[in-house]
Amino acid sequence: MNPVKALENHGQAVWLDFLARGFIAKGDLKRLIDSDGVKGVTSNPSIFEKAIDSSDEYDAPIGQALKKGDRPVAELFEHLAVEDIHHAAEVLGPVYEHLAGQDGFVSLEVSPYLAMDTKGSVAEAKRLWKEVDRKNLMVKVPATAPGLPAIEQLIGEGININITLLFSQKVYLKVAEAYLAGLEKYIAKGGDPSHVASVASFFVSRIDTAVDKQLDDKIARANDPTEKERLAALKGKVAIANAKLAYQEYKRLFSGPRWDRLAAKGAKPQRLLWASTGTKNKDYSDVLYVEELIGPNTVNTMPPATLDAFRDHGKLRDSLEENVEEAKQILAELEKSGISLDAITAELVKDGVKLFADAADKLYGAVAHKRAAVLGTGIDHQALALGNELGKAVEKSTEDWRASAKIRKLWHHDKSIWTGDDENKWLGWLTSPATADIADYEDFSHRVKGQHFTDAVVLGMGGSSLGPEVLAQTFDKQPGFPKLHVLDSTDPAQIRALQAQINLADTLFIVSSKSGSTTEPNVMKDYFFERVSETIGAEKAGHRFIAVTDPGSLLQKVATKQGFARIFHGDPAIGGRYSVLSPFGLVPAAAAGIDLRMLLTHALTMVRSCGPDVPPRENPGVQLGLAMGLAGLEGRDKVTILSSSKIADFGAWAEQLIAESTGKDGKGLIPIDGETLGDVAQYGHDRFFIDIRTEGESDADHDSKLAALEKAGHPVARIVMKSIDHIGQEFFRFEMAIAVAGAVLGINPFNQPDVEAAKVKTRELTAAFEKSGSLPREEPAVSTDTADIYTDEKNAAALRKAGANGDLGSWLKAHLARSGTDDYVALLAYIERNAAHIGSLQHMRLAVRDRRHVATCAEFGPRFQHSTGQAYKGGPDSGVFLQITADDDKDLAVPGQKASFGVIKAAQARGDLSVLAERGRRALRVHLKGDLTSGLKMLDAAIAEALN
Repeated sequence: MNPVKALENHGQAVWLDFLARGFIAKGDLKRLIDSDGVKGVTSNPSIFEKAIDSSDEYDAPIGQALKKGDRPVAELFEHLAVEDIHHAAEVLGPVYEHLAGQDGFVSLEVSPYLAMDTKGSVAEAKRLWKEVDRKNLMVKVPATAPGLPAIEQLIGEGININITLLFSQKVYLKVAEAYLAGLEKYIAKGGDPSHVASVASFFVSRIDTAVDKQLDDKIARANDPTEKERLAALKGKVAIANAKLAYQEYKRLFSGPRWDRLAAKGAKPQRLLWASTGTKNKDYSDVLYVEELIGPNTVNTMPPATLDAFRDHGKLRDSLEENVEEAKQILAELEKSGISLDAITAELVKDGVKLFADAADKLYGAVAHKRAAVLGTGIDHQALALGNELGKAVEKSTEDWRASAKIRKLWHHDKSIWTGDDENKWLGWLTSPATADIADYEDFSHRVKGQHFTDAVVLGMGGSSLGPEVLAQTFDKQPGFPKLHVLDSTDPAQIRALQAQINLADTLFIVSSKSGSTTEPNVMKDYFFERVSETIGAEKAGHRFIAVTDPGSLLQKVATKQGFARIFHGDPAIGGRYSVLSPFGLVPAAAAGIDLRMLLTHALTMVRSCGPDVPPRENPGVQLGLAMGLAGLEGRDKVTILSSSKIADFGAWAEQLIAESTGKDGKGLIPIDGETLGDVAQYGHDRFFIDIRTEGESDADHDSKLAALEKAGHPVARIVMKSIDHIGQEFFRFEMAIAVAGAVLGINPFNQPDVEAAKVKTRELTAAFEKSGSLPREEPAVSTDTADIYTDEKNAAALRKAGANGDLGSWLKAHLARSGTDDYVALLAYIERNAAHIGSLQHMRLAVRDRRHVATCAEFGPRFQHSTGQAYKGGPDSGVFLQITADDDKDLAVPGQKASFGVIKAAQARGDLSVLAERGRRALRVHLKGDLTSGLKMLDAAIAEALN
């Protein structure tokens, strides 16, 4: 008779430790049931990983599942697993029915990531039980300390449980107690225990592997031949001895008055299942852990190779109760040898949890890979060319992040991956795309359209303005909707220019401020509220205003008092620079008629690609973040963003995210936006390039230069978007990447400790103006007919020592000469931000880059103070700052206060320069006199001369 099938005559059921879709579909499982008497199936992440990754039989099911809509990787796997388990349960159904529920089970494991999470294990087990909806399902829960109460609770709710990762007799007693107590609770609630089944999966061969290793060490150190022989005699014996004694405990536990009471109600004993029965040591019989553990009312779950071996040459005997006293003696001899079986089994549980988690990582990686292949260009493509050294560093860090479960920790709000400060309080951005109330936004959008507004203006700074600006610049005006504008300046000319573009009577103003106390949006709101009141009447003015702010803010109170049409609340757990996919970005988008359902659908594709269930190697946000962070640690901290024409403004948003998140504690990444690509010779060794474009956009000259930079050893990240509709994917990719880079750099990416300093200085100066009617007097280091030069005494002394004298050129020459290897030069202009002025600064910065071979920034104030300003003051001391101010041609009053917009802007510039000086930064201010256009041309010429 077939030895496998004959095991049933000895009271032992055979389960198969294998499962795959084709194996079921082709009838292989049914054949084993018929020919070998197989009565059950077990599965685990490793089994599924091999089935999914090593064949194409899951490709079509994955494609079919994704046709119904994208889903997270873990959910996608679960969908596949539940289908397989469901089919296996159907095949085993006749066995289950024939044996009246005594056997015919198929097992599905809760996520190995939940091994130390009681509540999570209970919730997932209940969900899987409901999802599979088969009486012959067993849910696998590990015998960890947190797993034990989960087991008791689940049994108490009538759910079949396969307890896994069981090595120790002592733990087995706790497992059996959890089962018995669970049955008692179930019966007390009126449940029928005859429908509840459980097995305790006792792992075997792994024990011998661990014990034999310690025995070999002791044998090698022993000098006495007799002792060597005694120790050698224990090899390959301990696991079986341990199992035999566990079986004796089983017989004791499932007899006597307590069990009799349960059995009388119809309860079934919890069978011992021998797991890990494939032989690891080639010196031992390949059927050792089957032949020596045959006994009544037990289960042996065998991998296919062991099943085949036992069918071929297995020998049958009732071995489980043979030599029980000898088994006790073996364990006593082991203890006498100074080897603790308790310590080994405890370590094996830890190792088992890790191995199962590692297997789950591989499994989810395989599913993530196939999901990405099916979605194709539905996920924006990312390619990293990092060179040998950085590439190896990223590879090593990728494995560290996987082994340490850091991406799961990040999603679980574990602040320990950063500095352990308050990072856990600032992670609302992870879920904001999924929790967005799209119907409400669509209703708001419909109402805006119905009011026939011609324009919508966002009044905000930093995170409240830069995301909406990207949307305004990227998407065309939508038919029937207002044109979206963004104002983030206190420059009088810029405010006037915006006012000239709009019809006040038909404009919707979106006042956007998280705290509600930021100076710029408040004074801009005061100005335009008065203008609108003058235009349509004070009683109607509030109807033209919307507020986006955190609950309870000063802005909320003002908006309520002034009768704003609507107040949208932000999430206090989302910082400004991470808020673009929250109301701060979505309200302006809705007002402009941008298709939010499409925007968020695409964004969620990237959210899932960067999810907690996507291992670091397949996780695009993690990969980009590791590359950026490690490059920064290697000195390549100038993150140069190259945005194509269709998404040209993306870098303006990204630079705030990068600079304000990482630039602190003397560390950080310095974003370089808008710097036209140059030849290889114009760069040092401090760059990390990110090229982002939409599919189909190409620029032969640009591409040639980028390829040359890559060939020269510069790291390059290339991102290709399917279309501008995918912009939400890039918002989230970069948010995740910077959170990861912050962990690599060892900083808190969610605070901004140095931003407030300049605000304090500004408030002091404006308070002085309100009191005296003028700003405190300042003395220029040098005054000429066309410009005044300002700096602090320390900088002035250093520049004079370097040759600065009575003319502008000498000061510029001395100042720019201070930029050296790995430095950057930042032009900080407190003037109207328009095309002409942007062009002027671009010309100056490229001249500096090409002559000094340093990275350059061209920024406008006060806008940059809420963006890159944090890194300039708190990041690495590698910046050389040239602040540019000018006389305002015509000032603009702020309603209700003495200080005008021009005065506020001047106070902001002076305050920022003061803080830069206090931080020991190399900073110089040039104040242009007279006509601004002429002044900028003069400055451009002076910089060119200084560089020569």
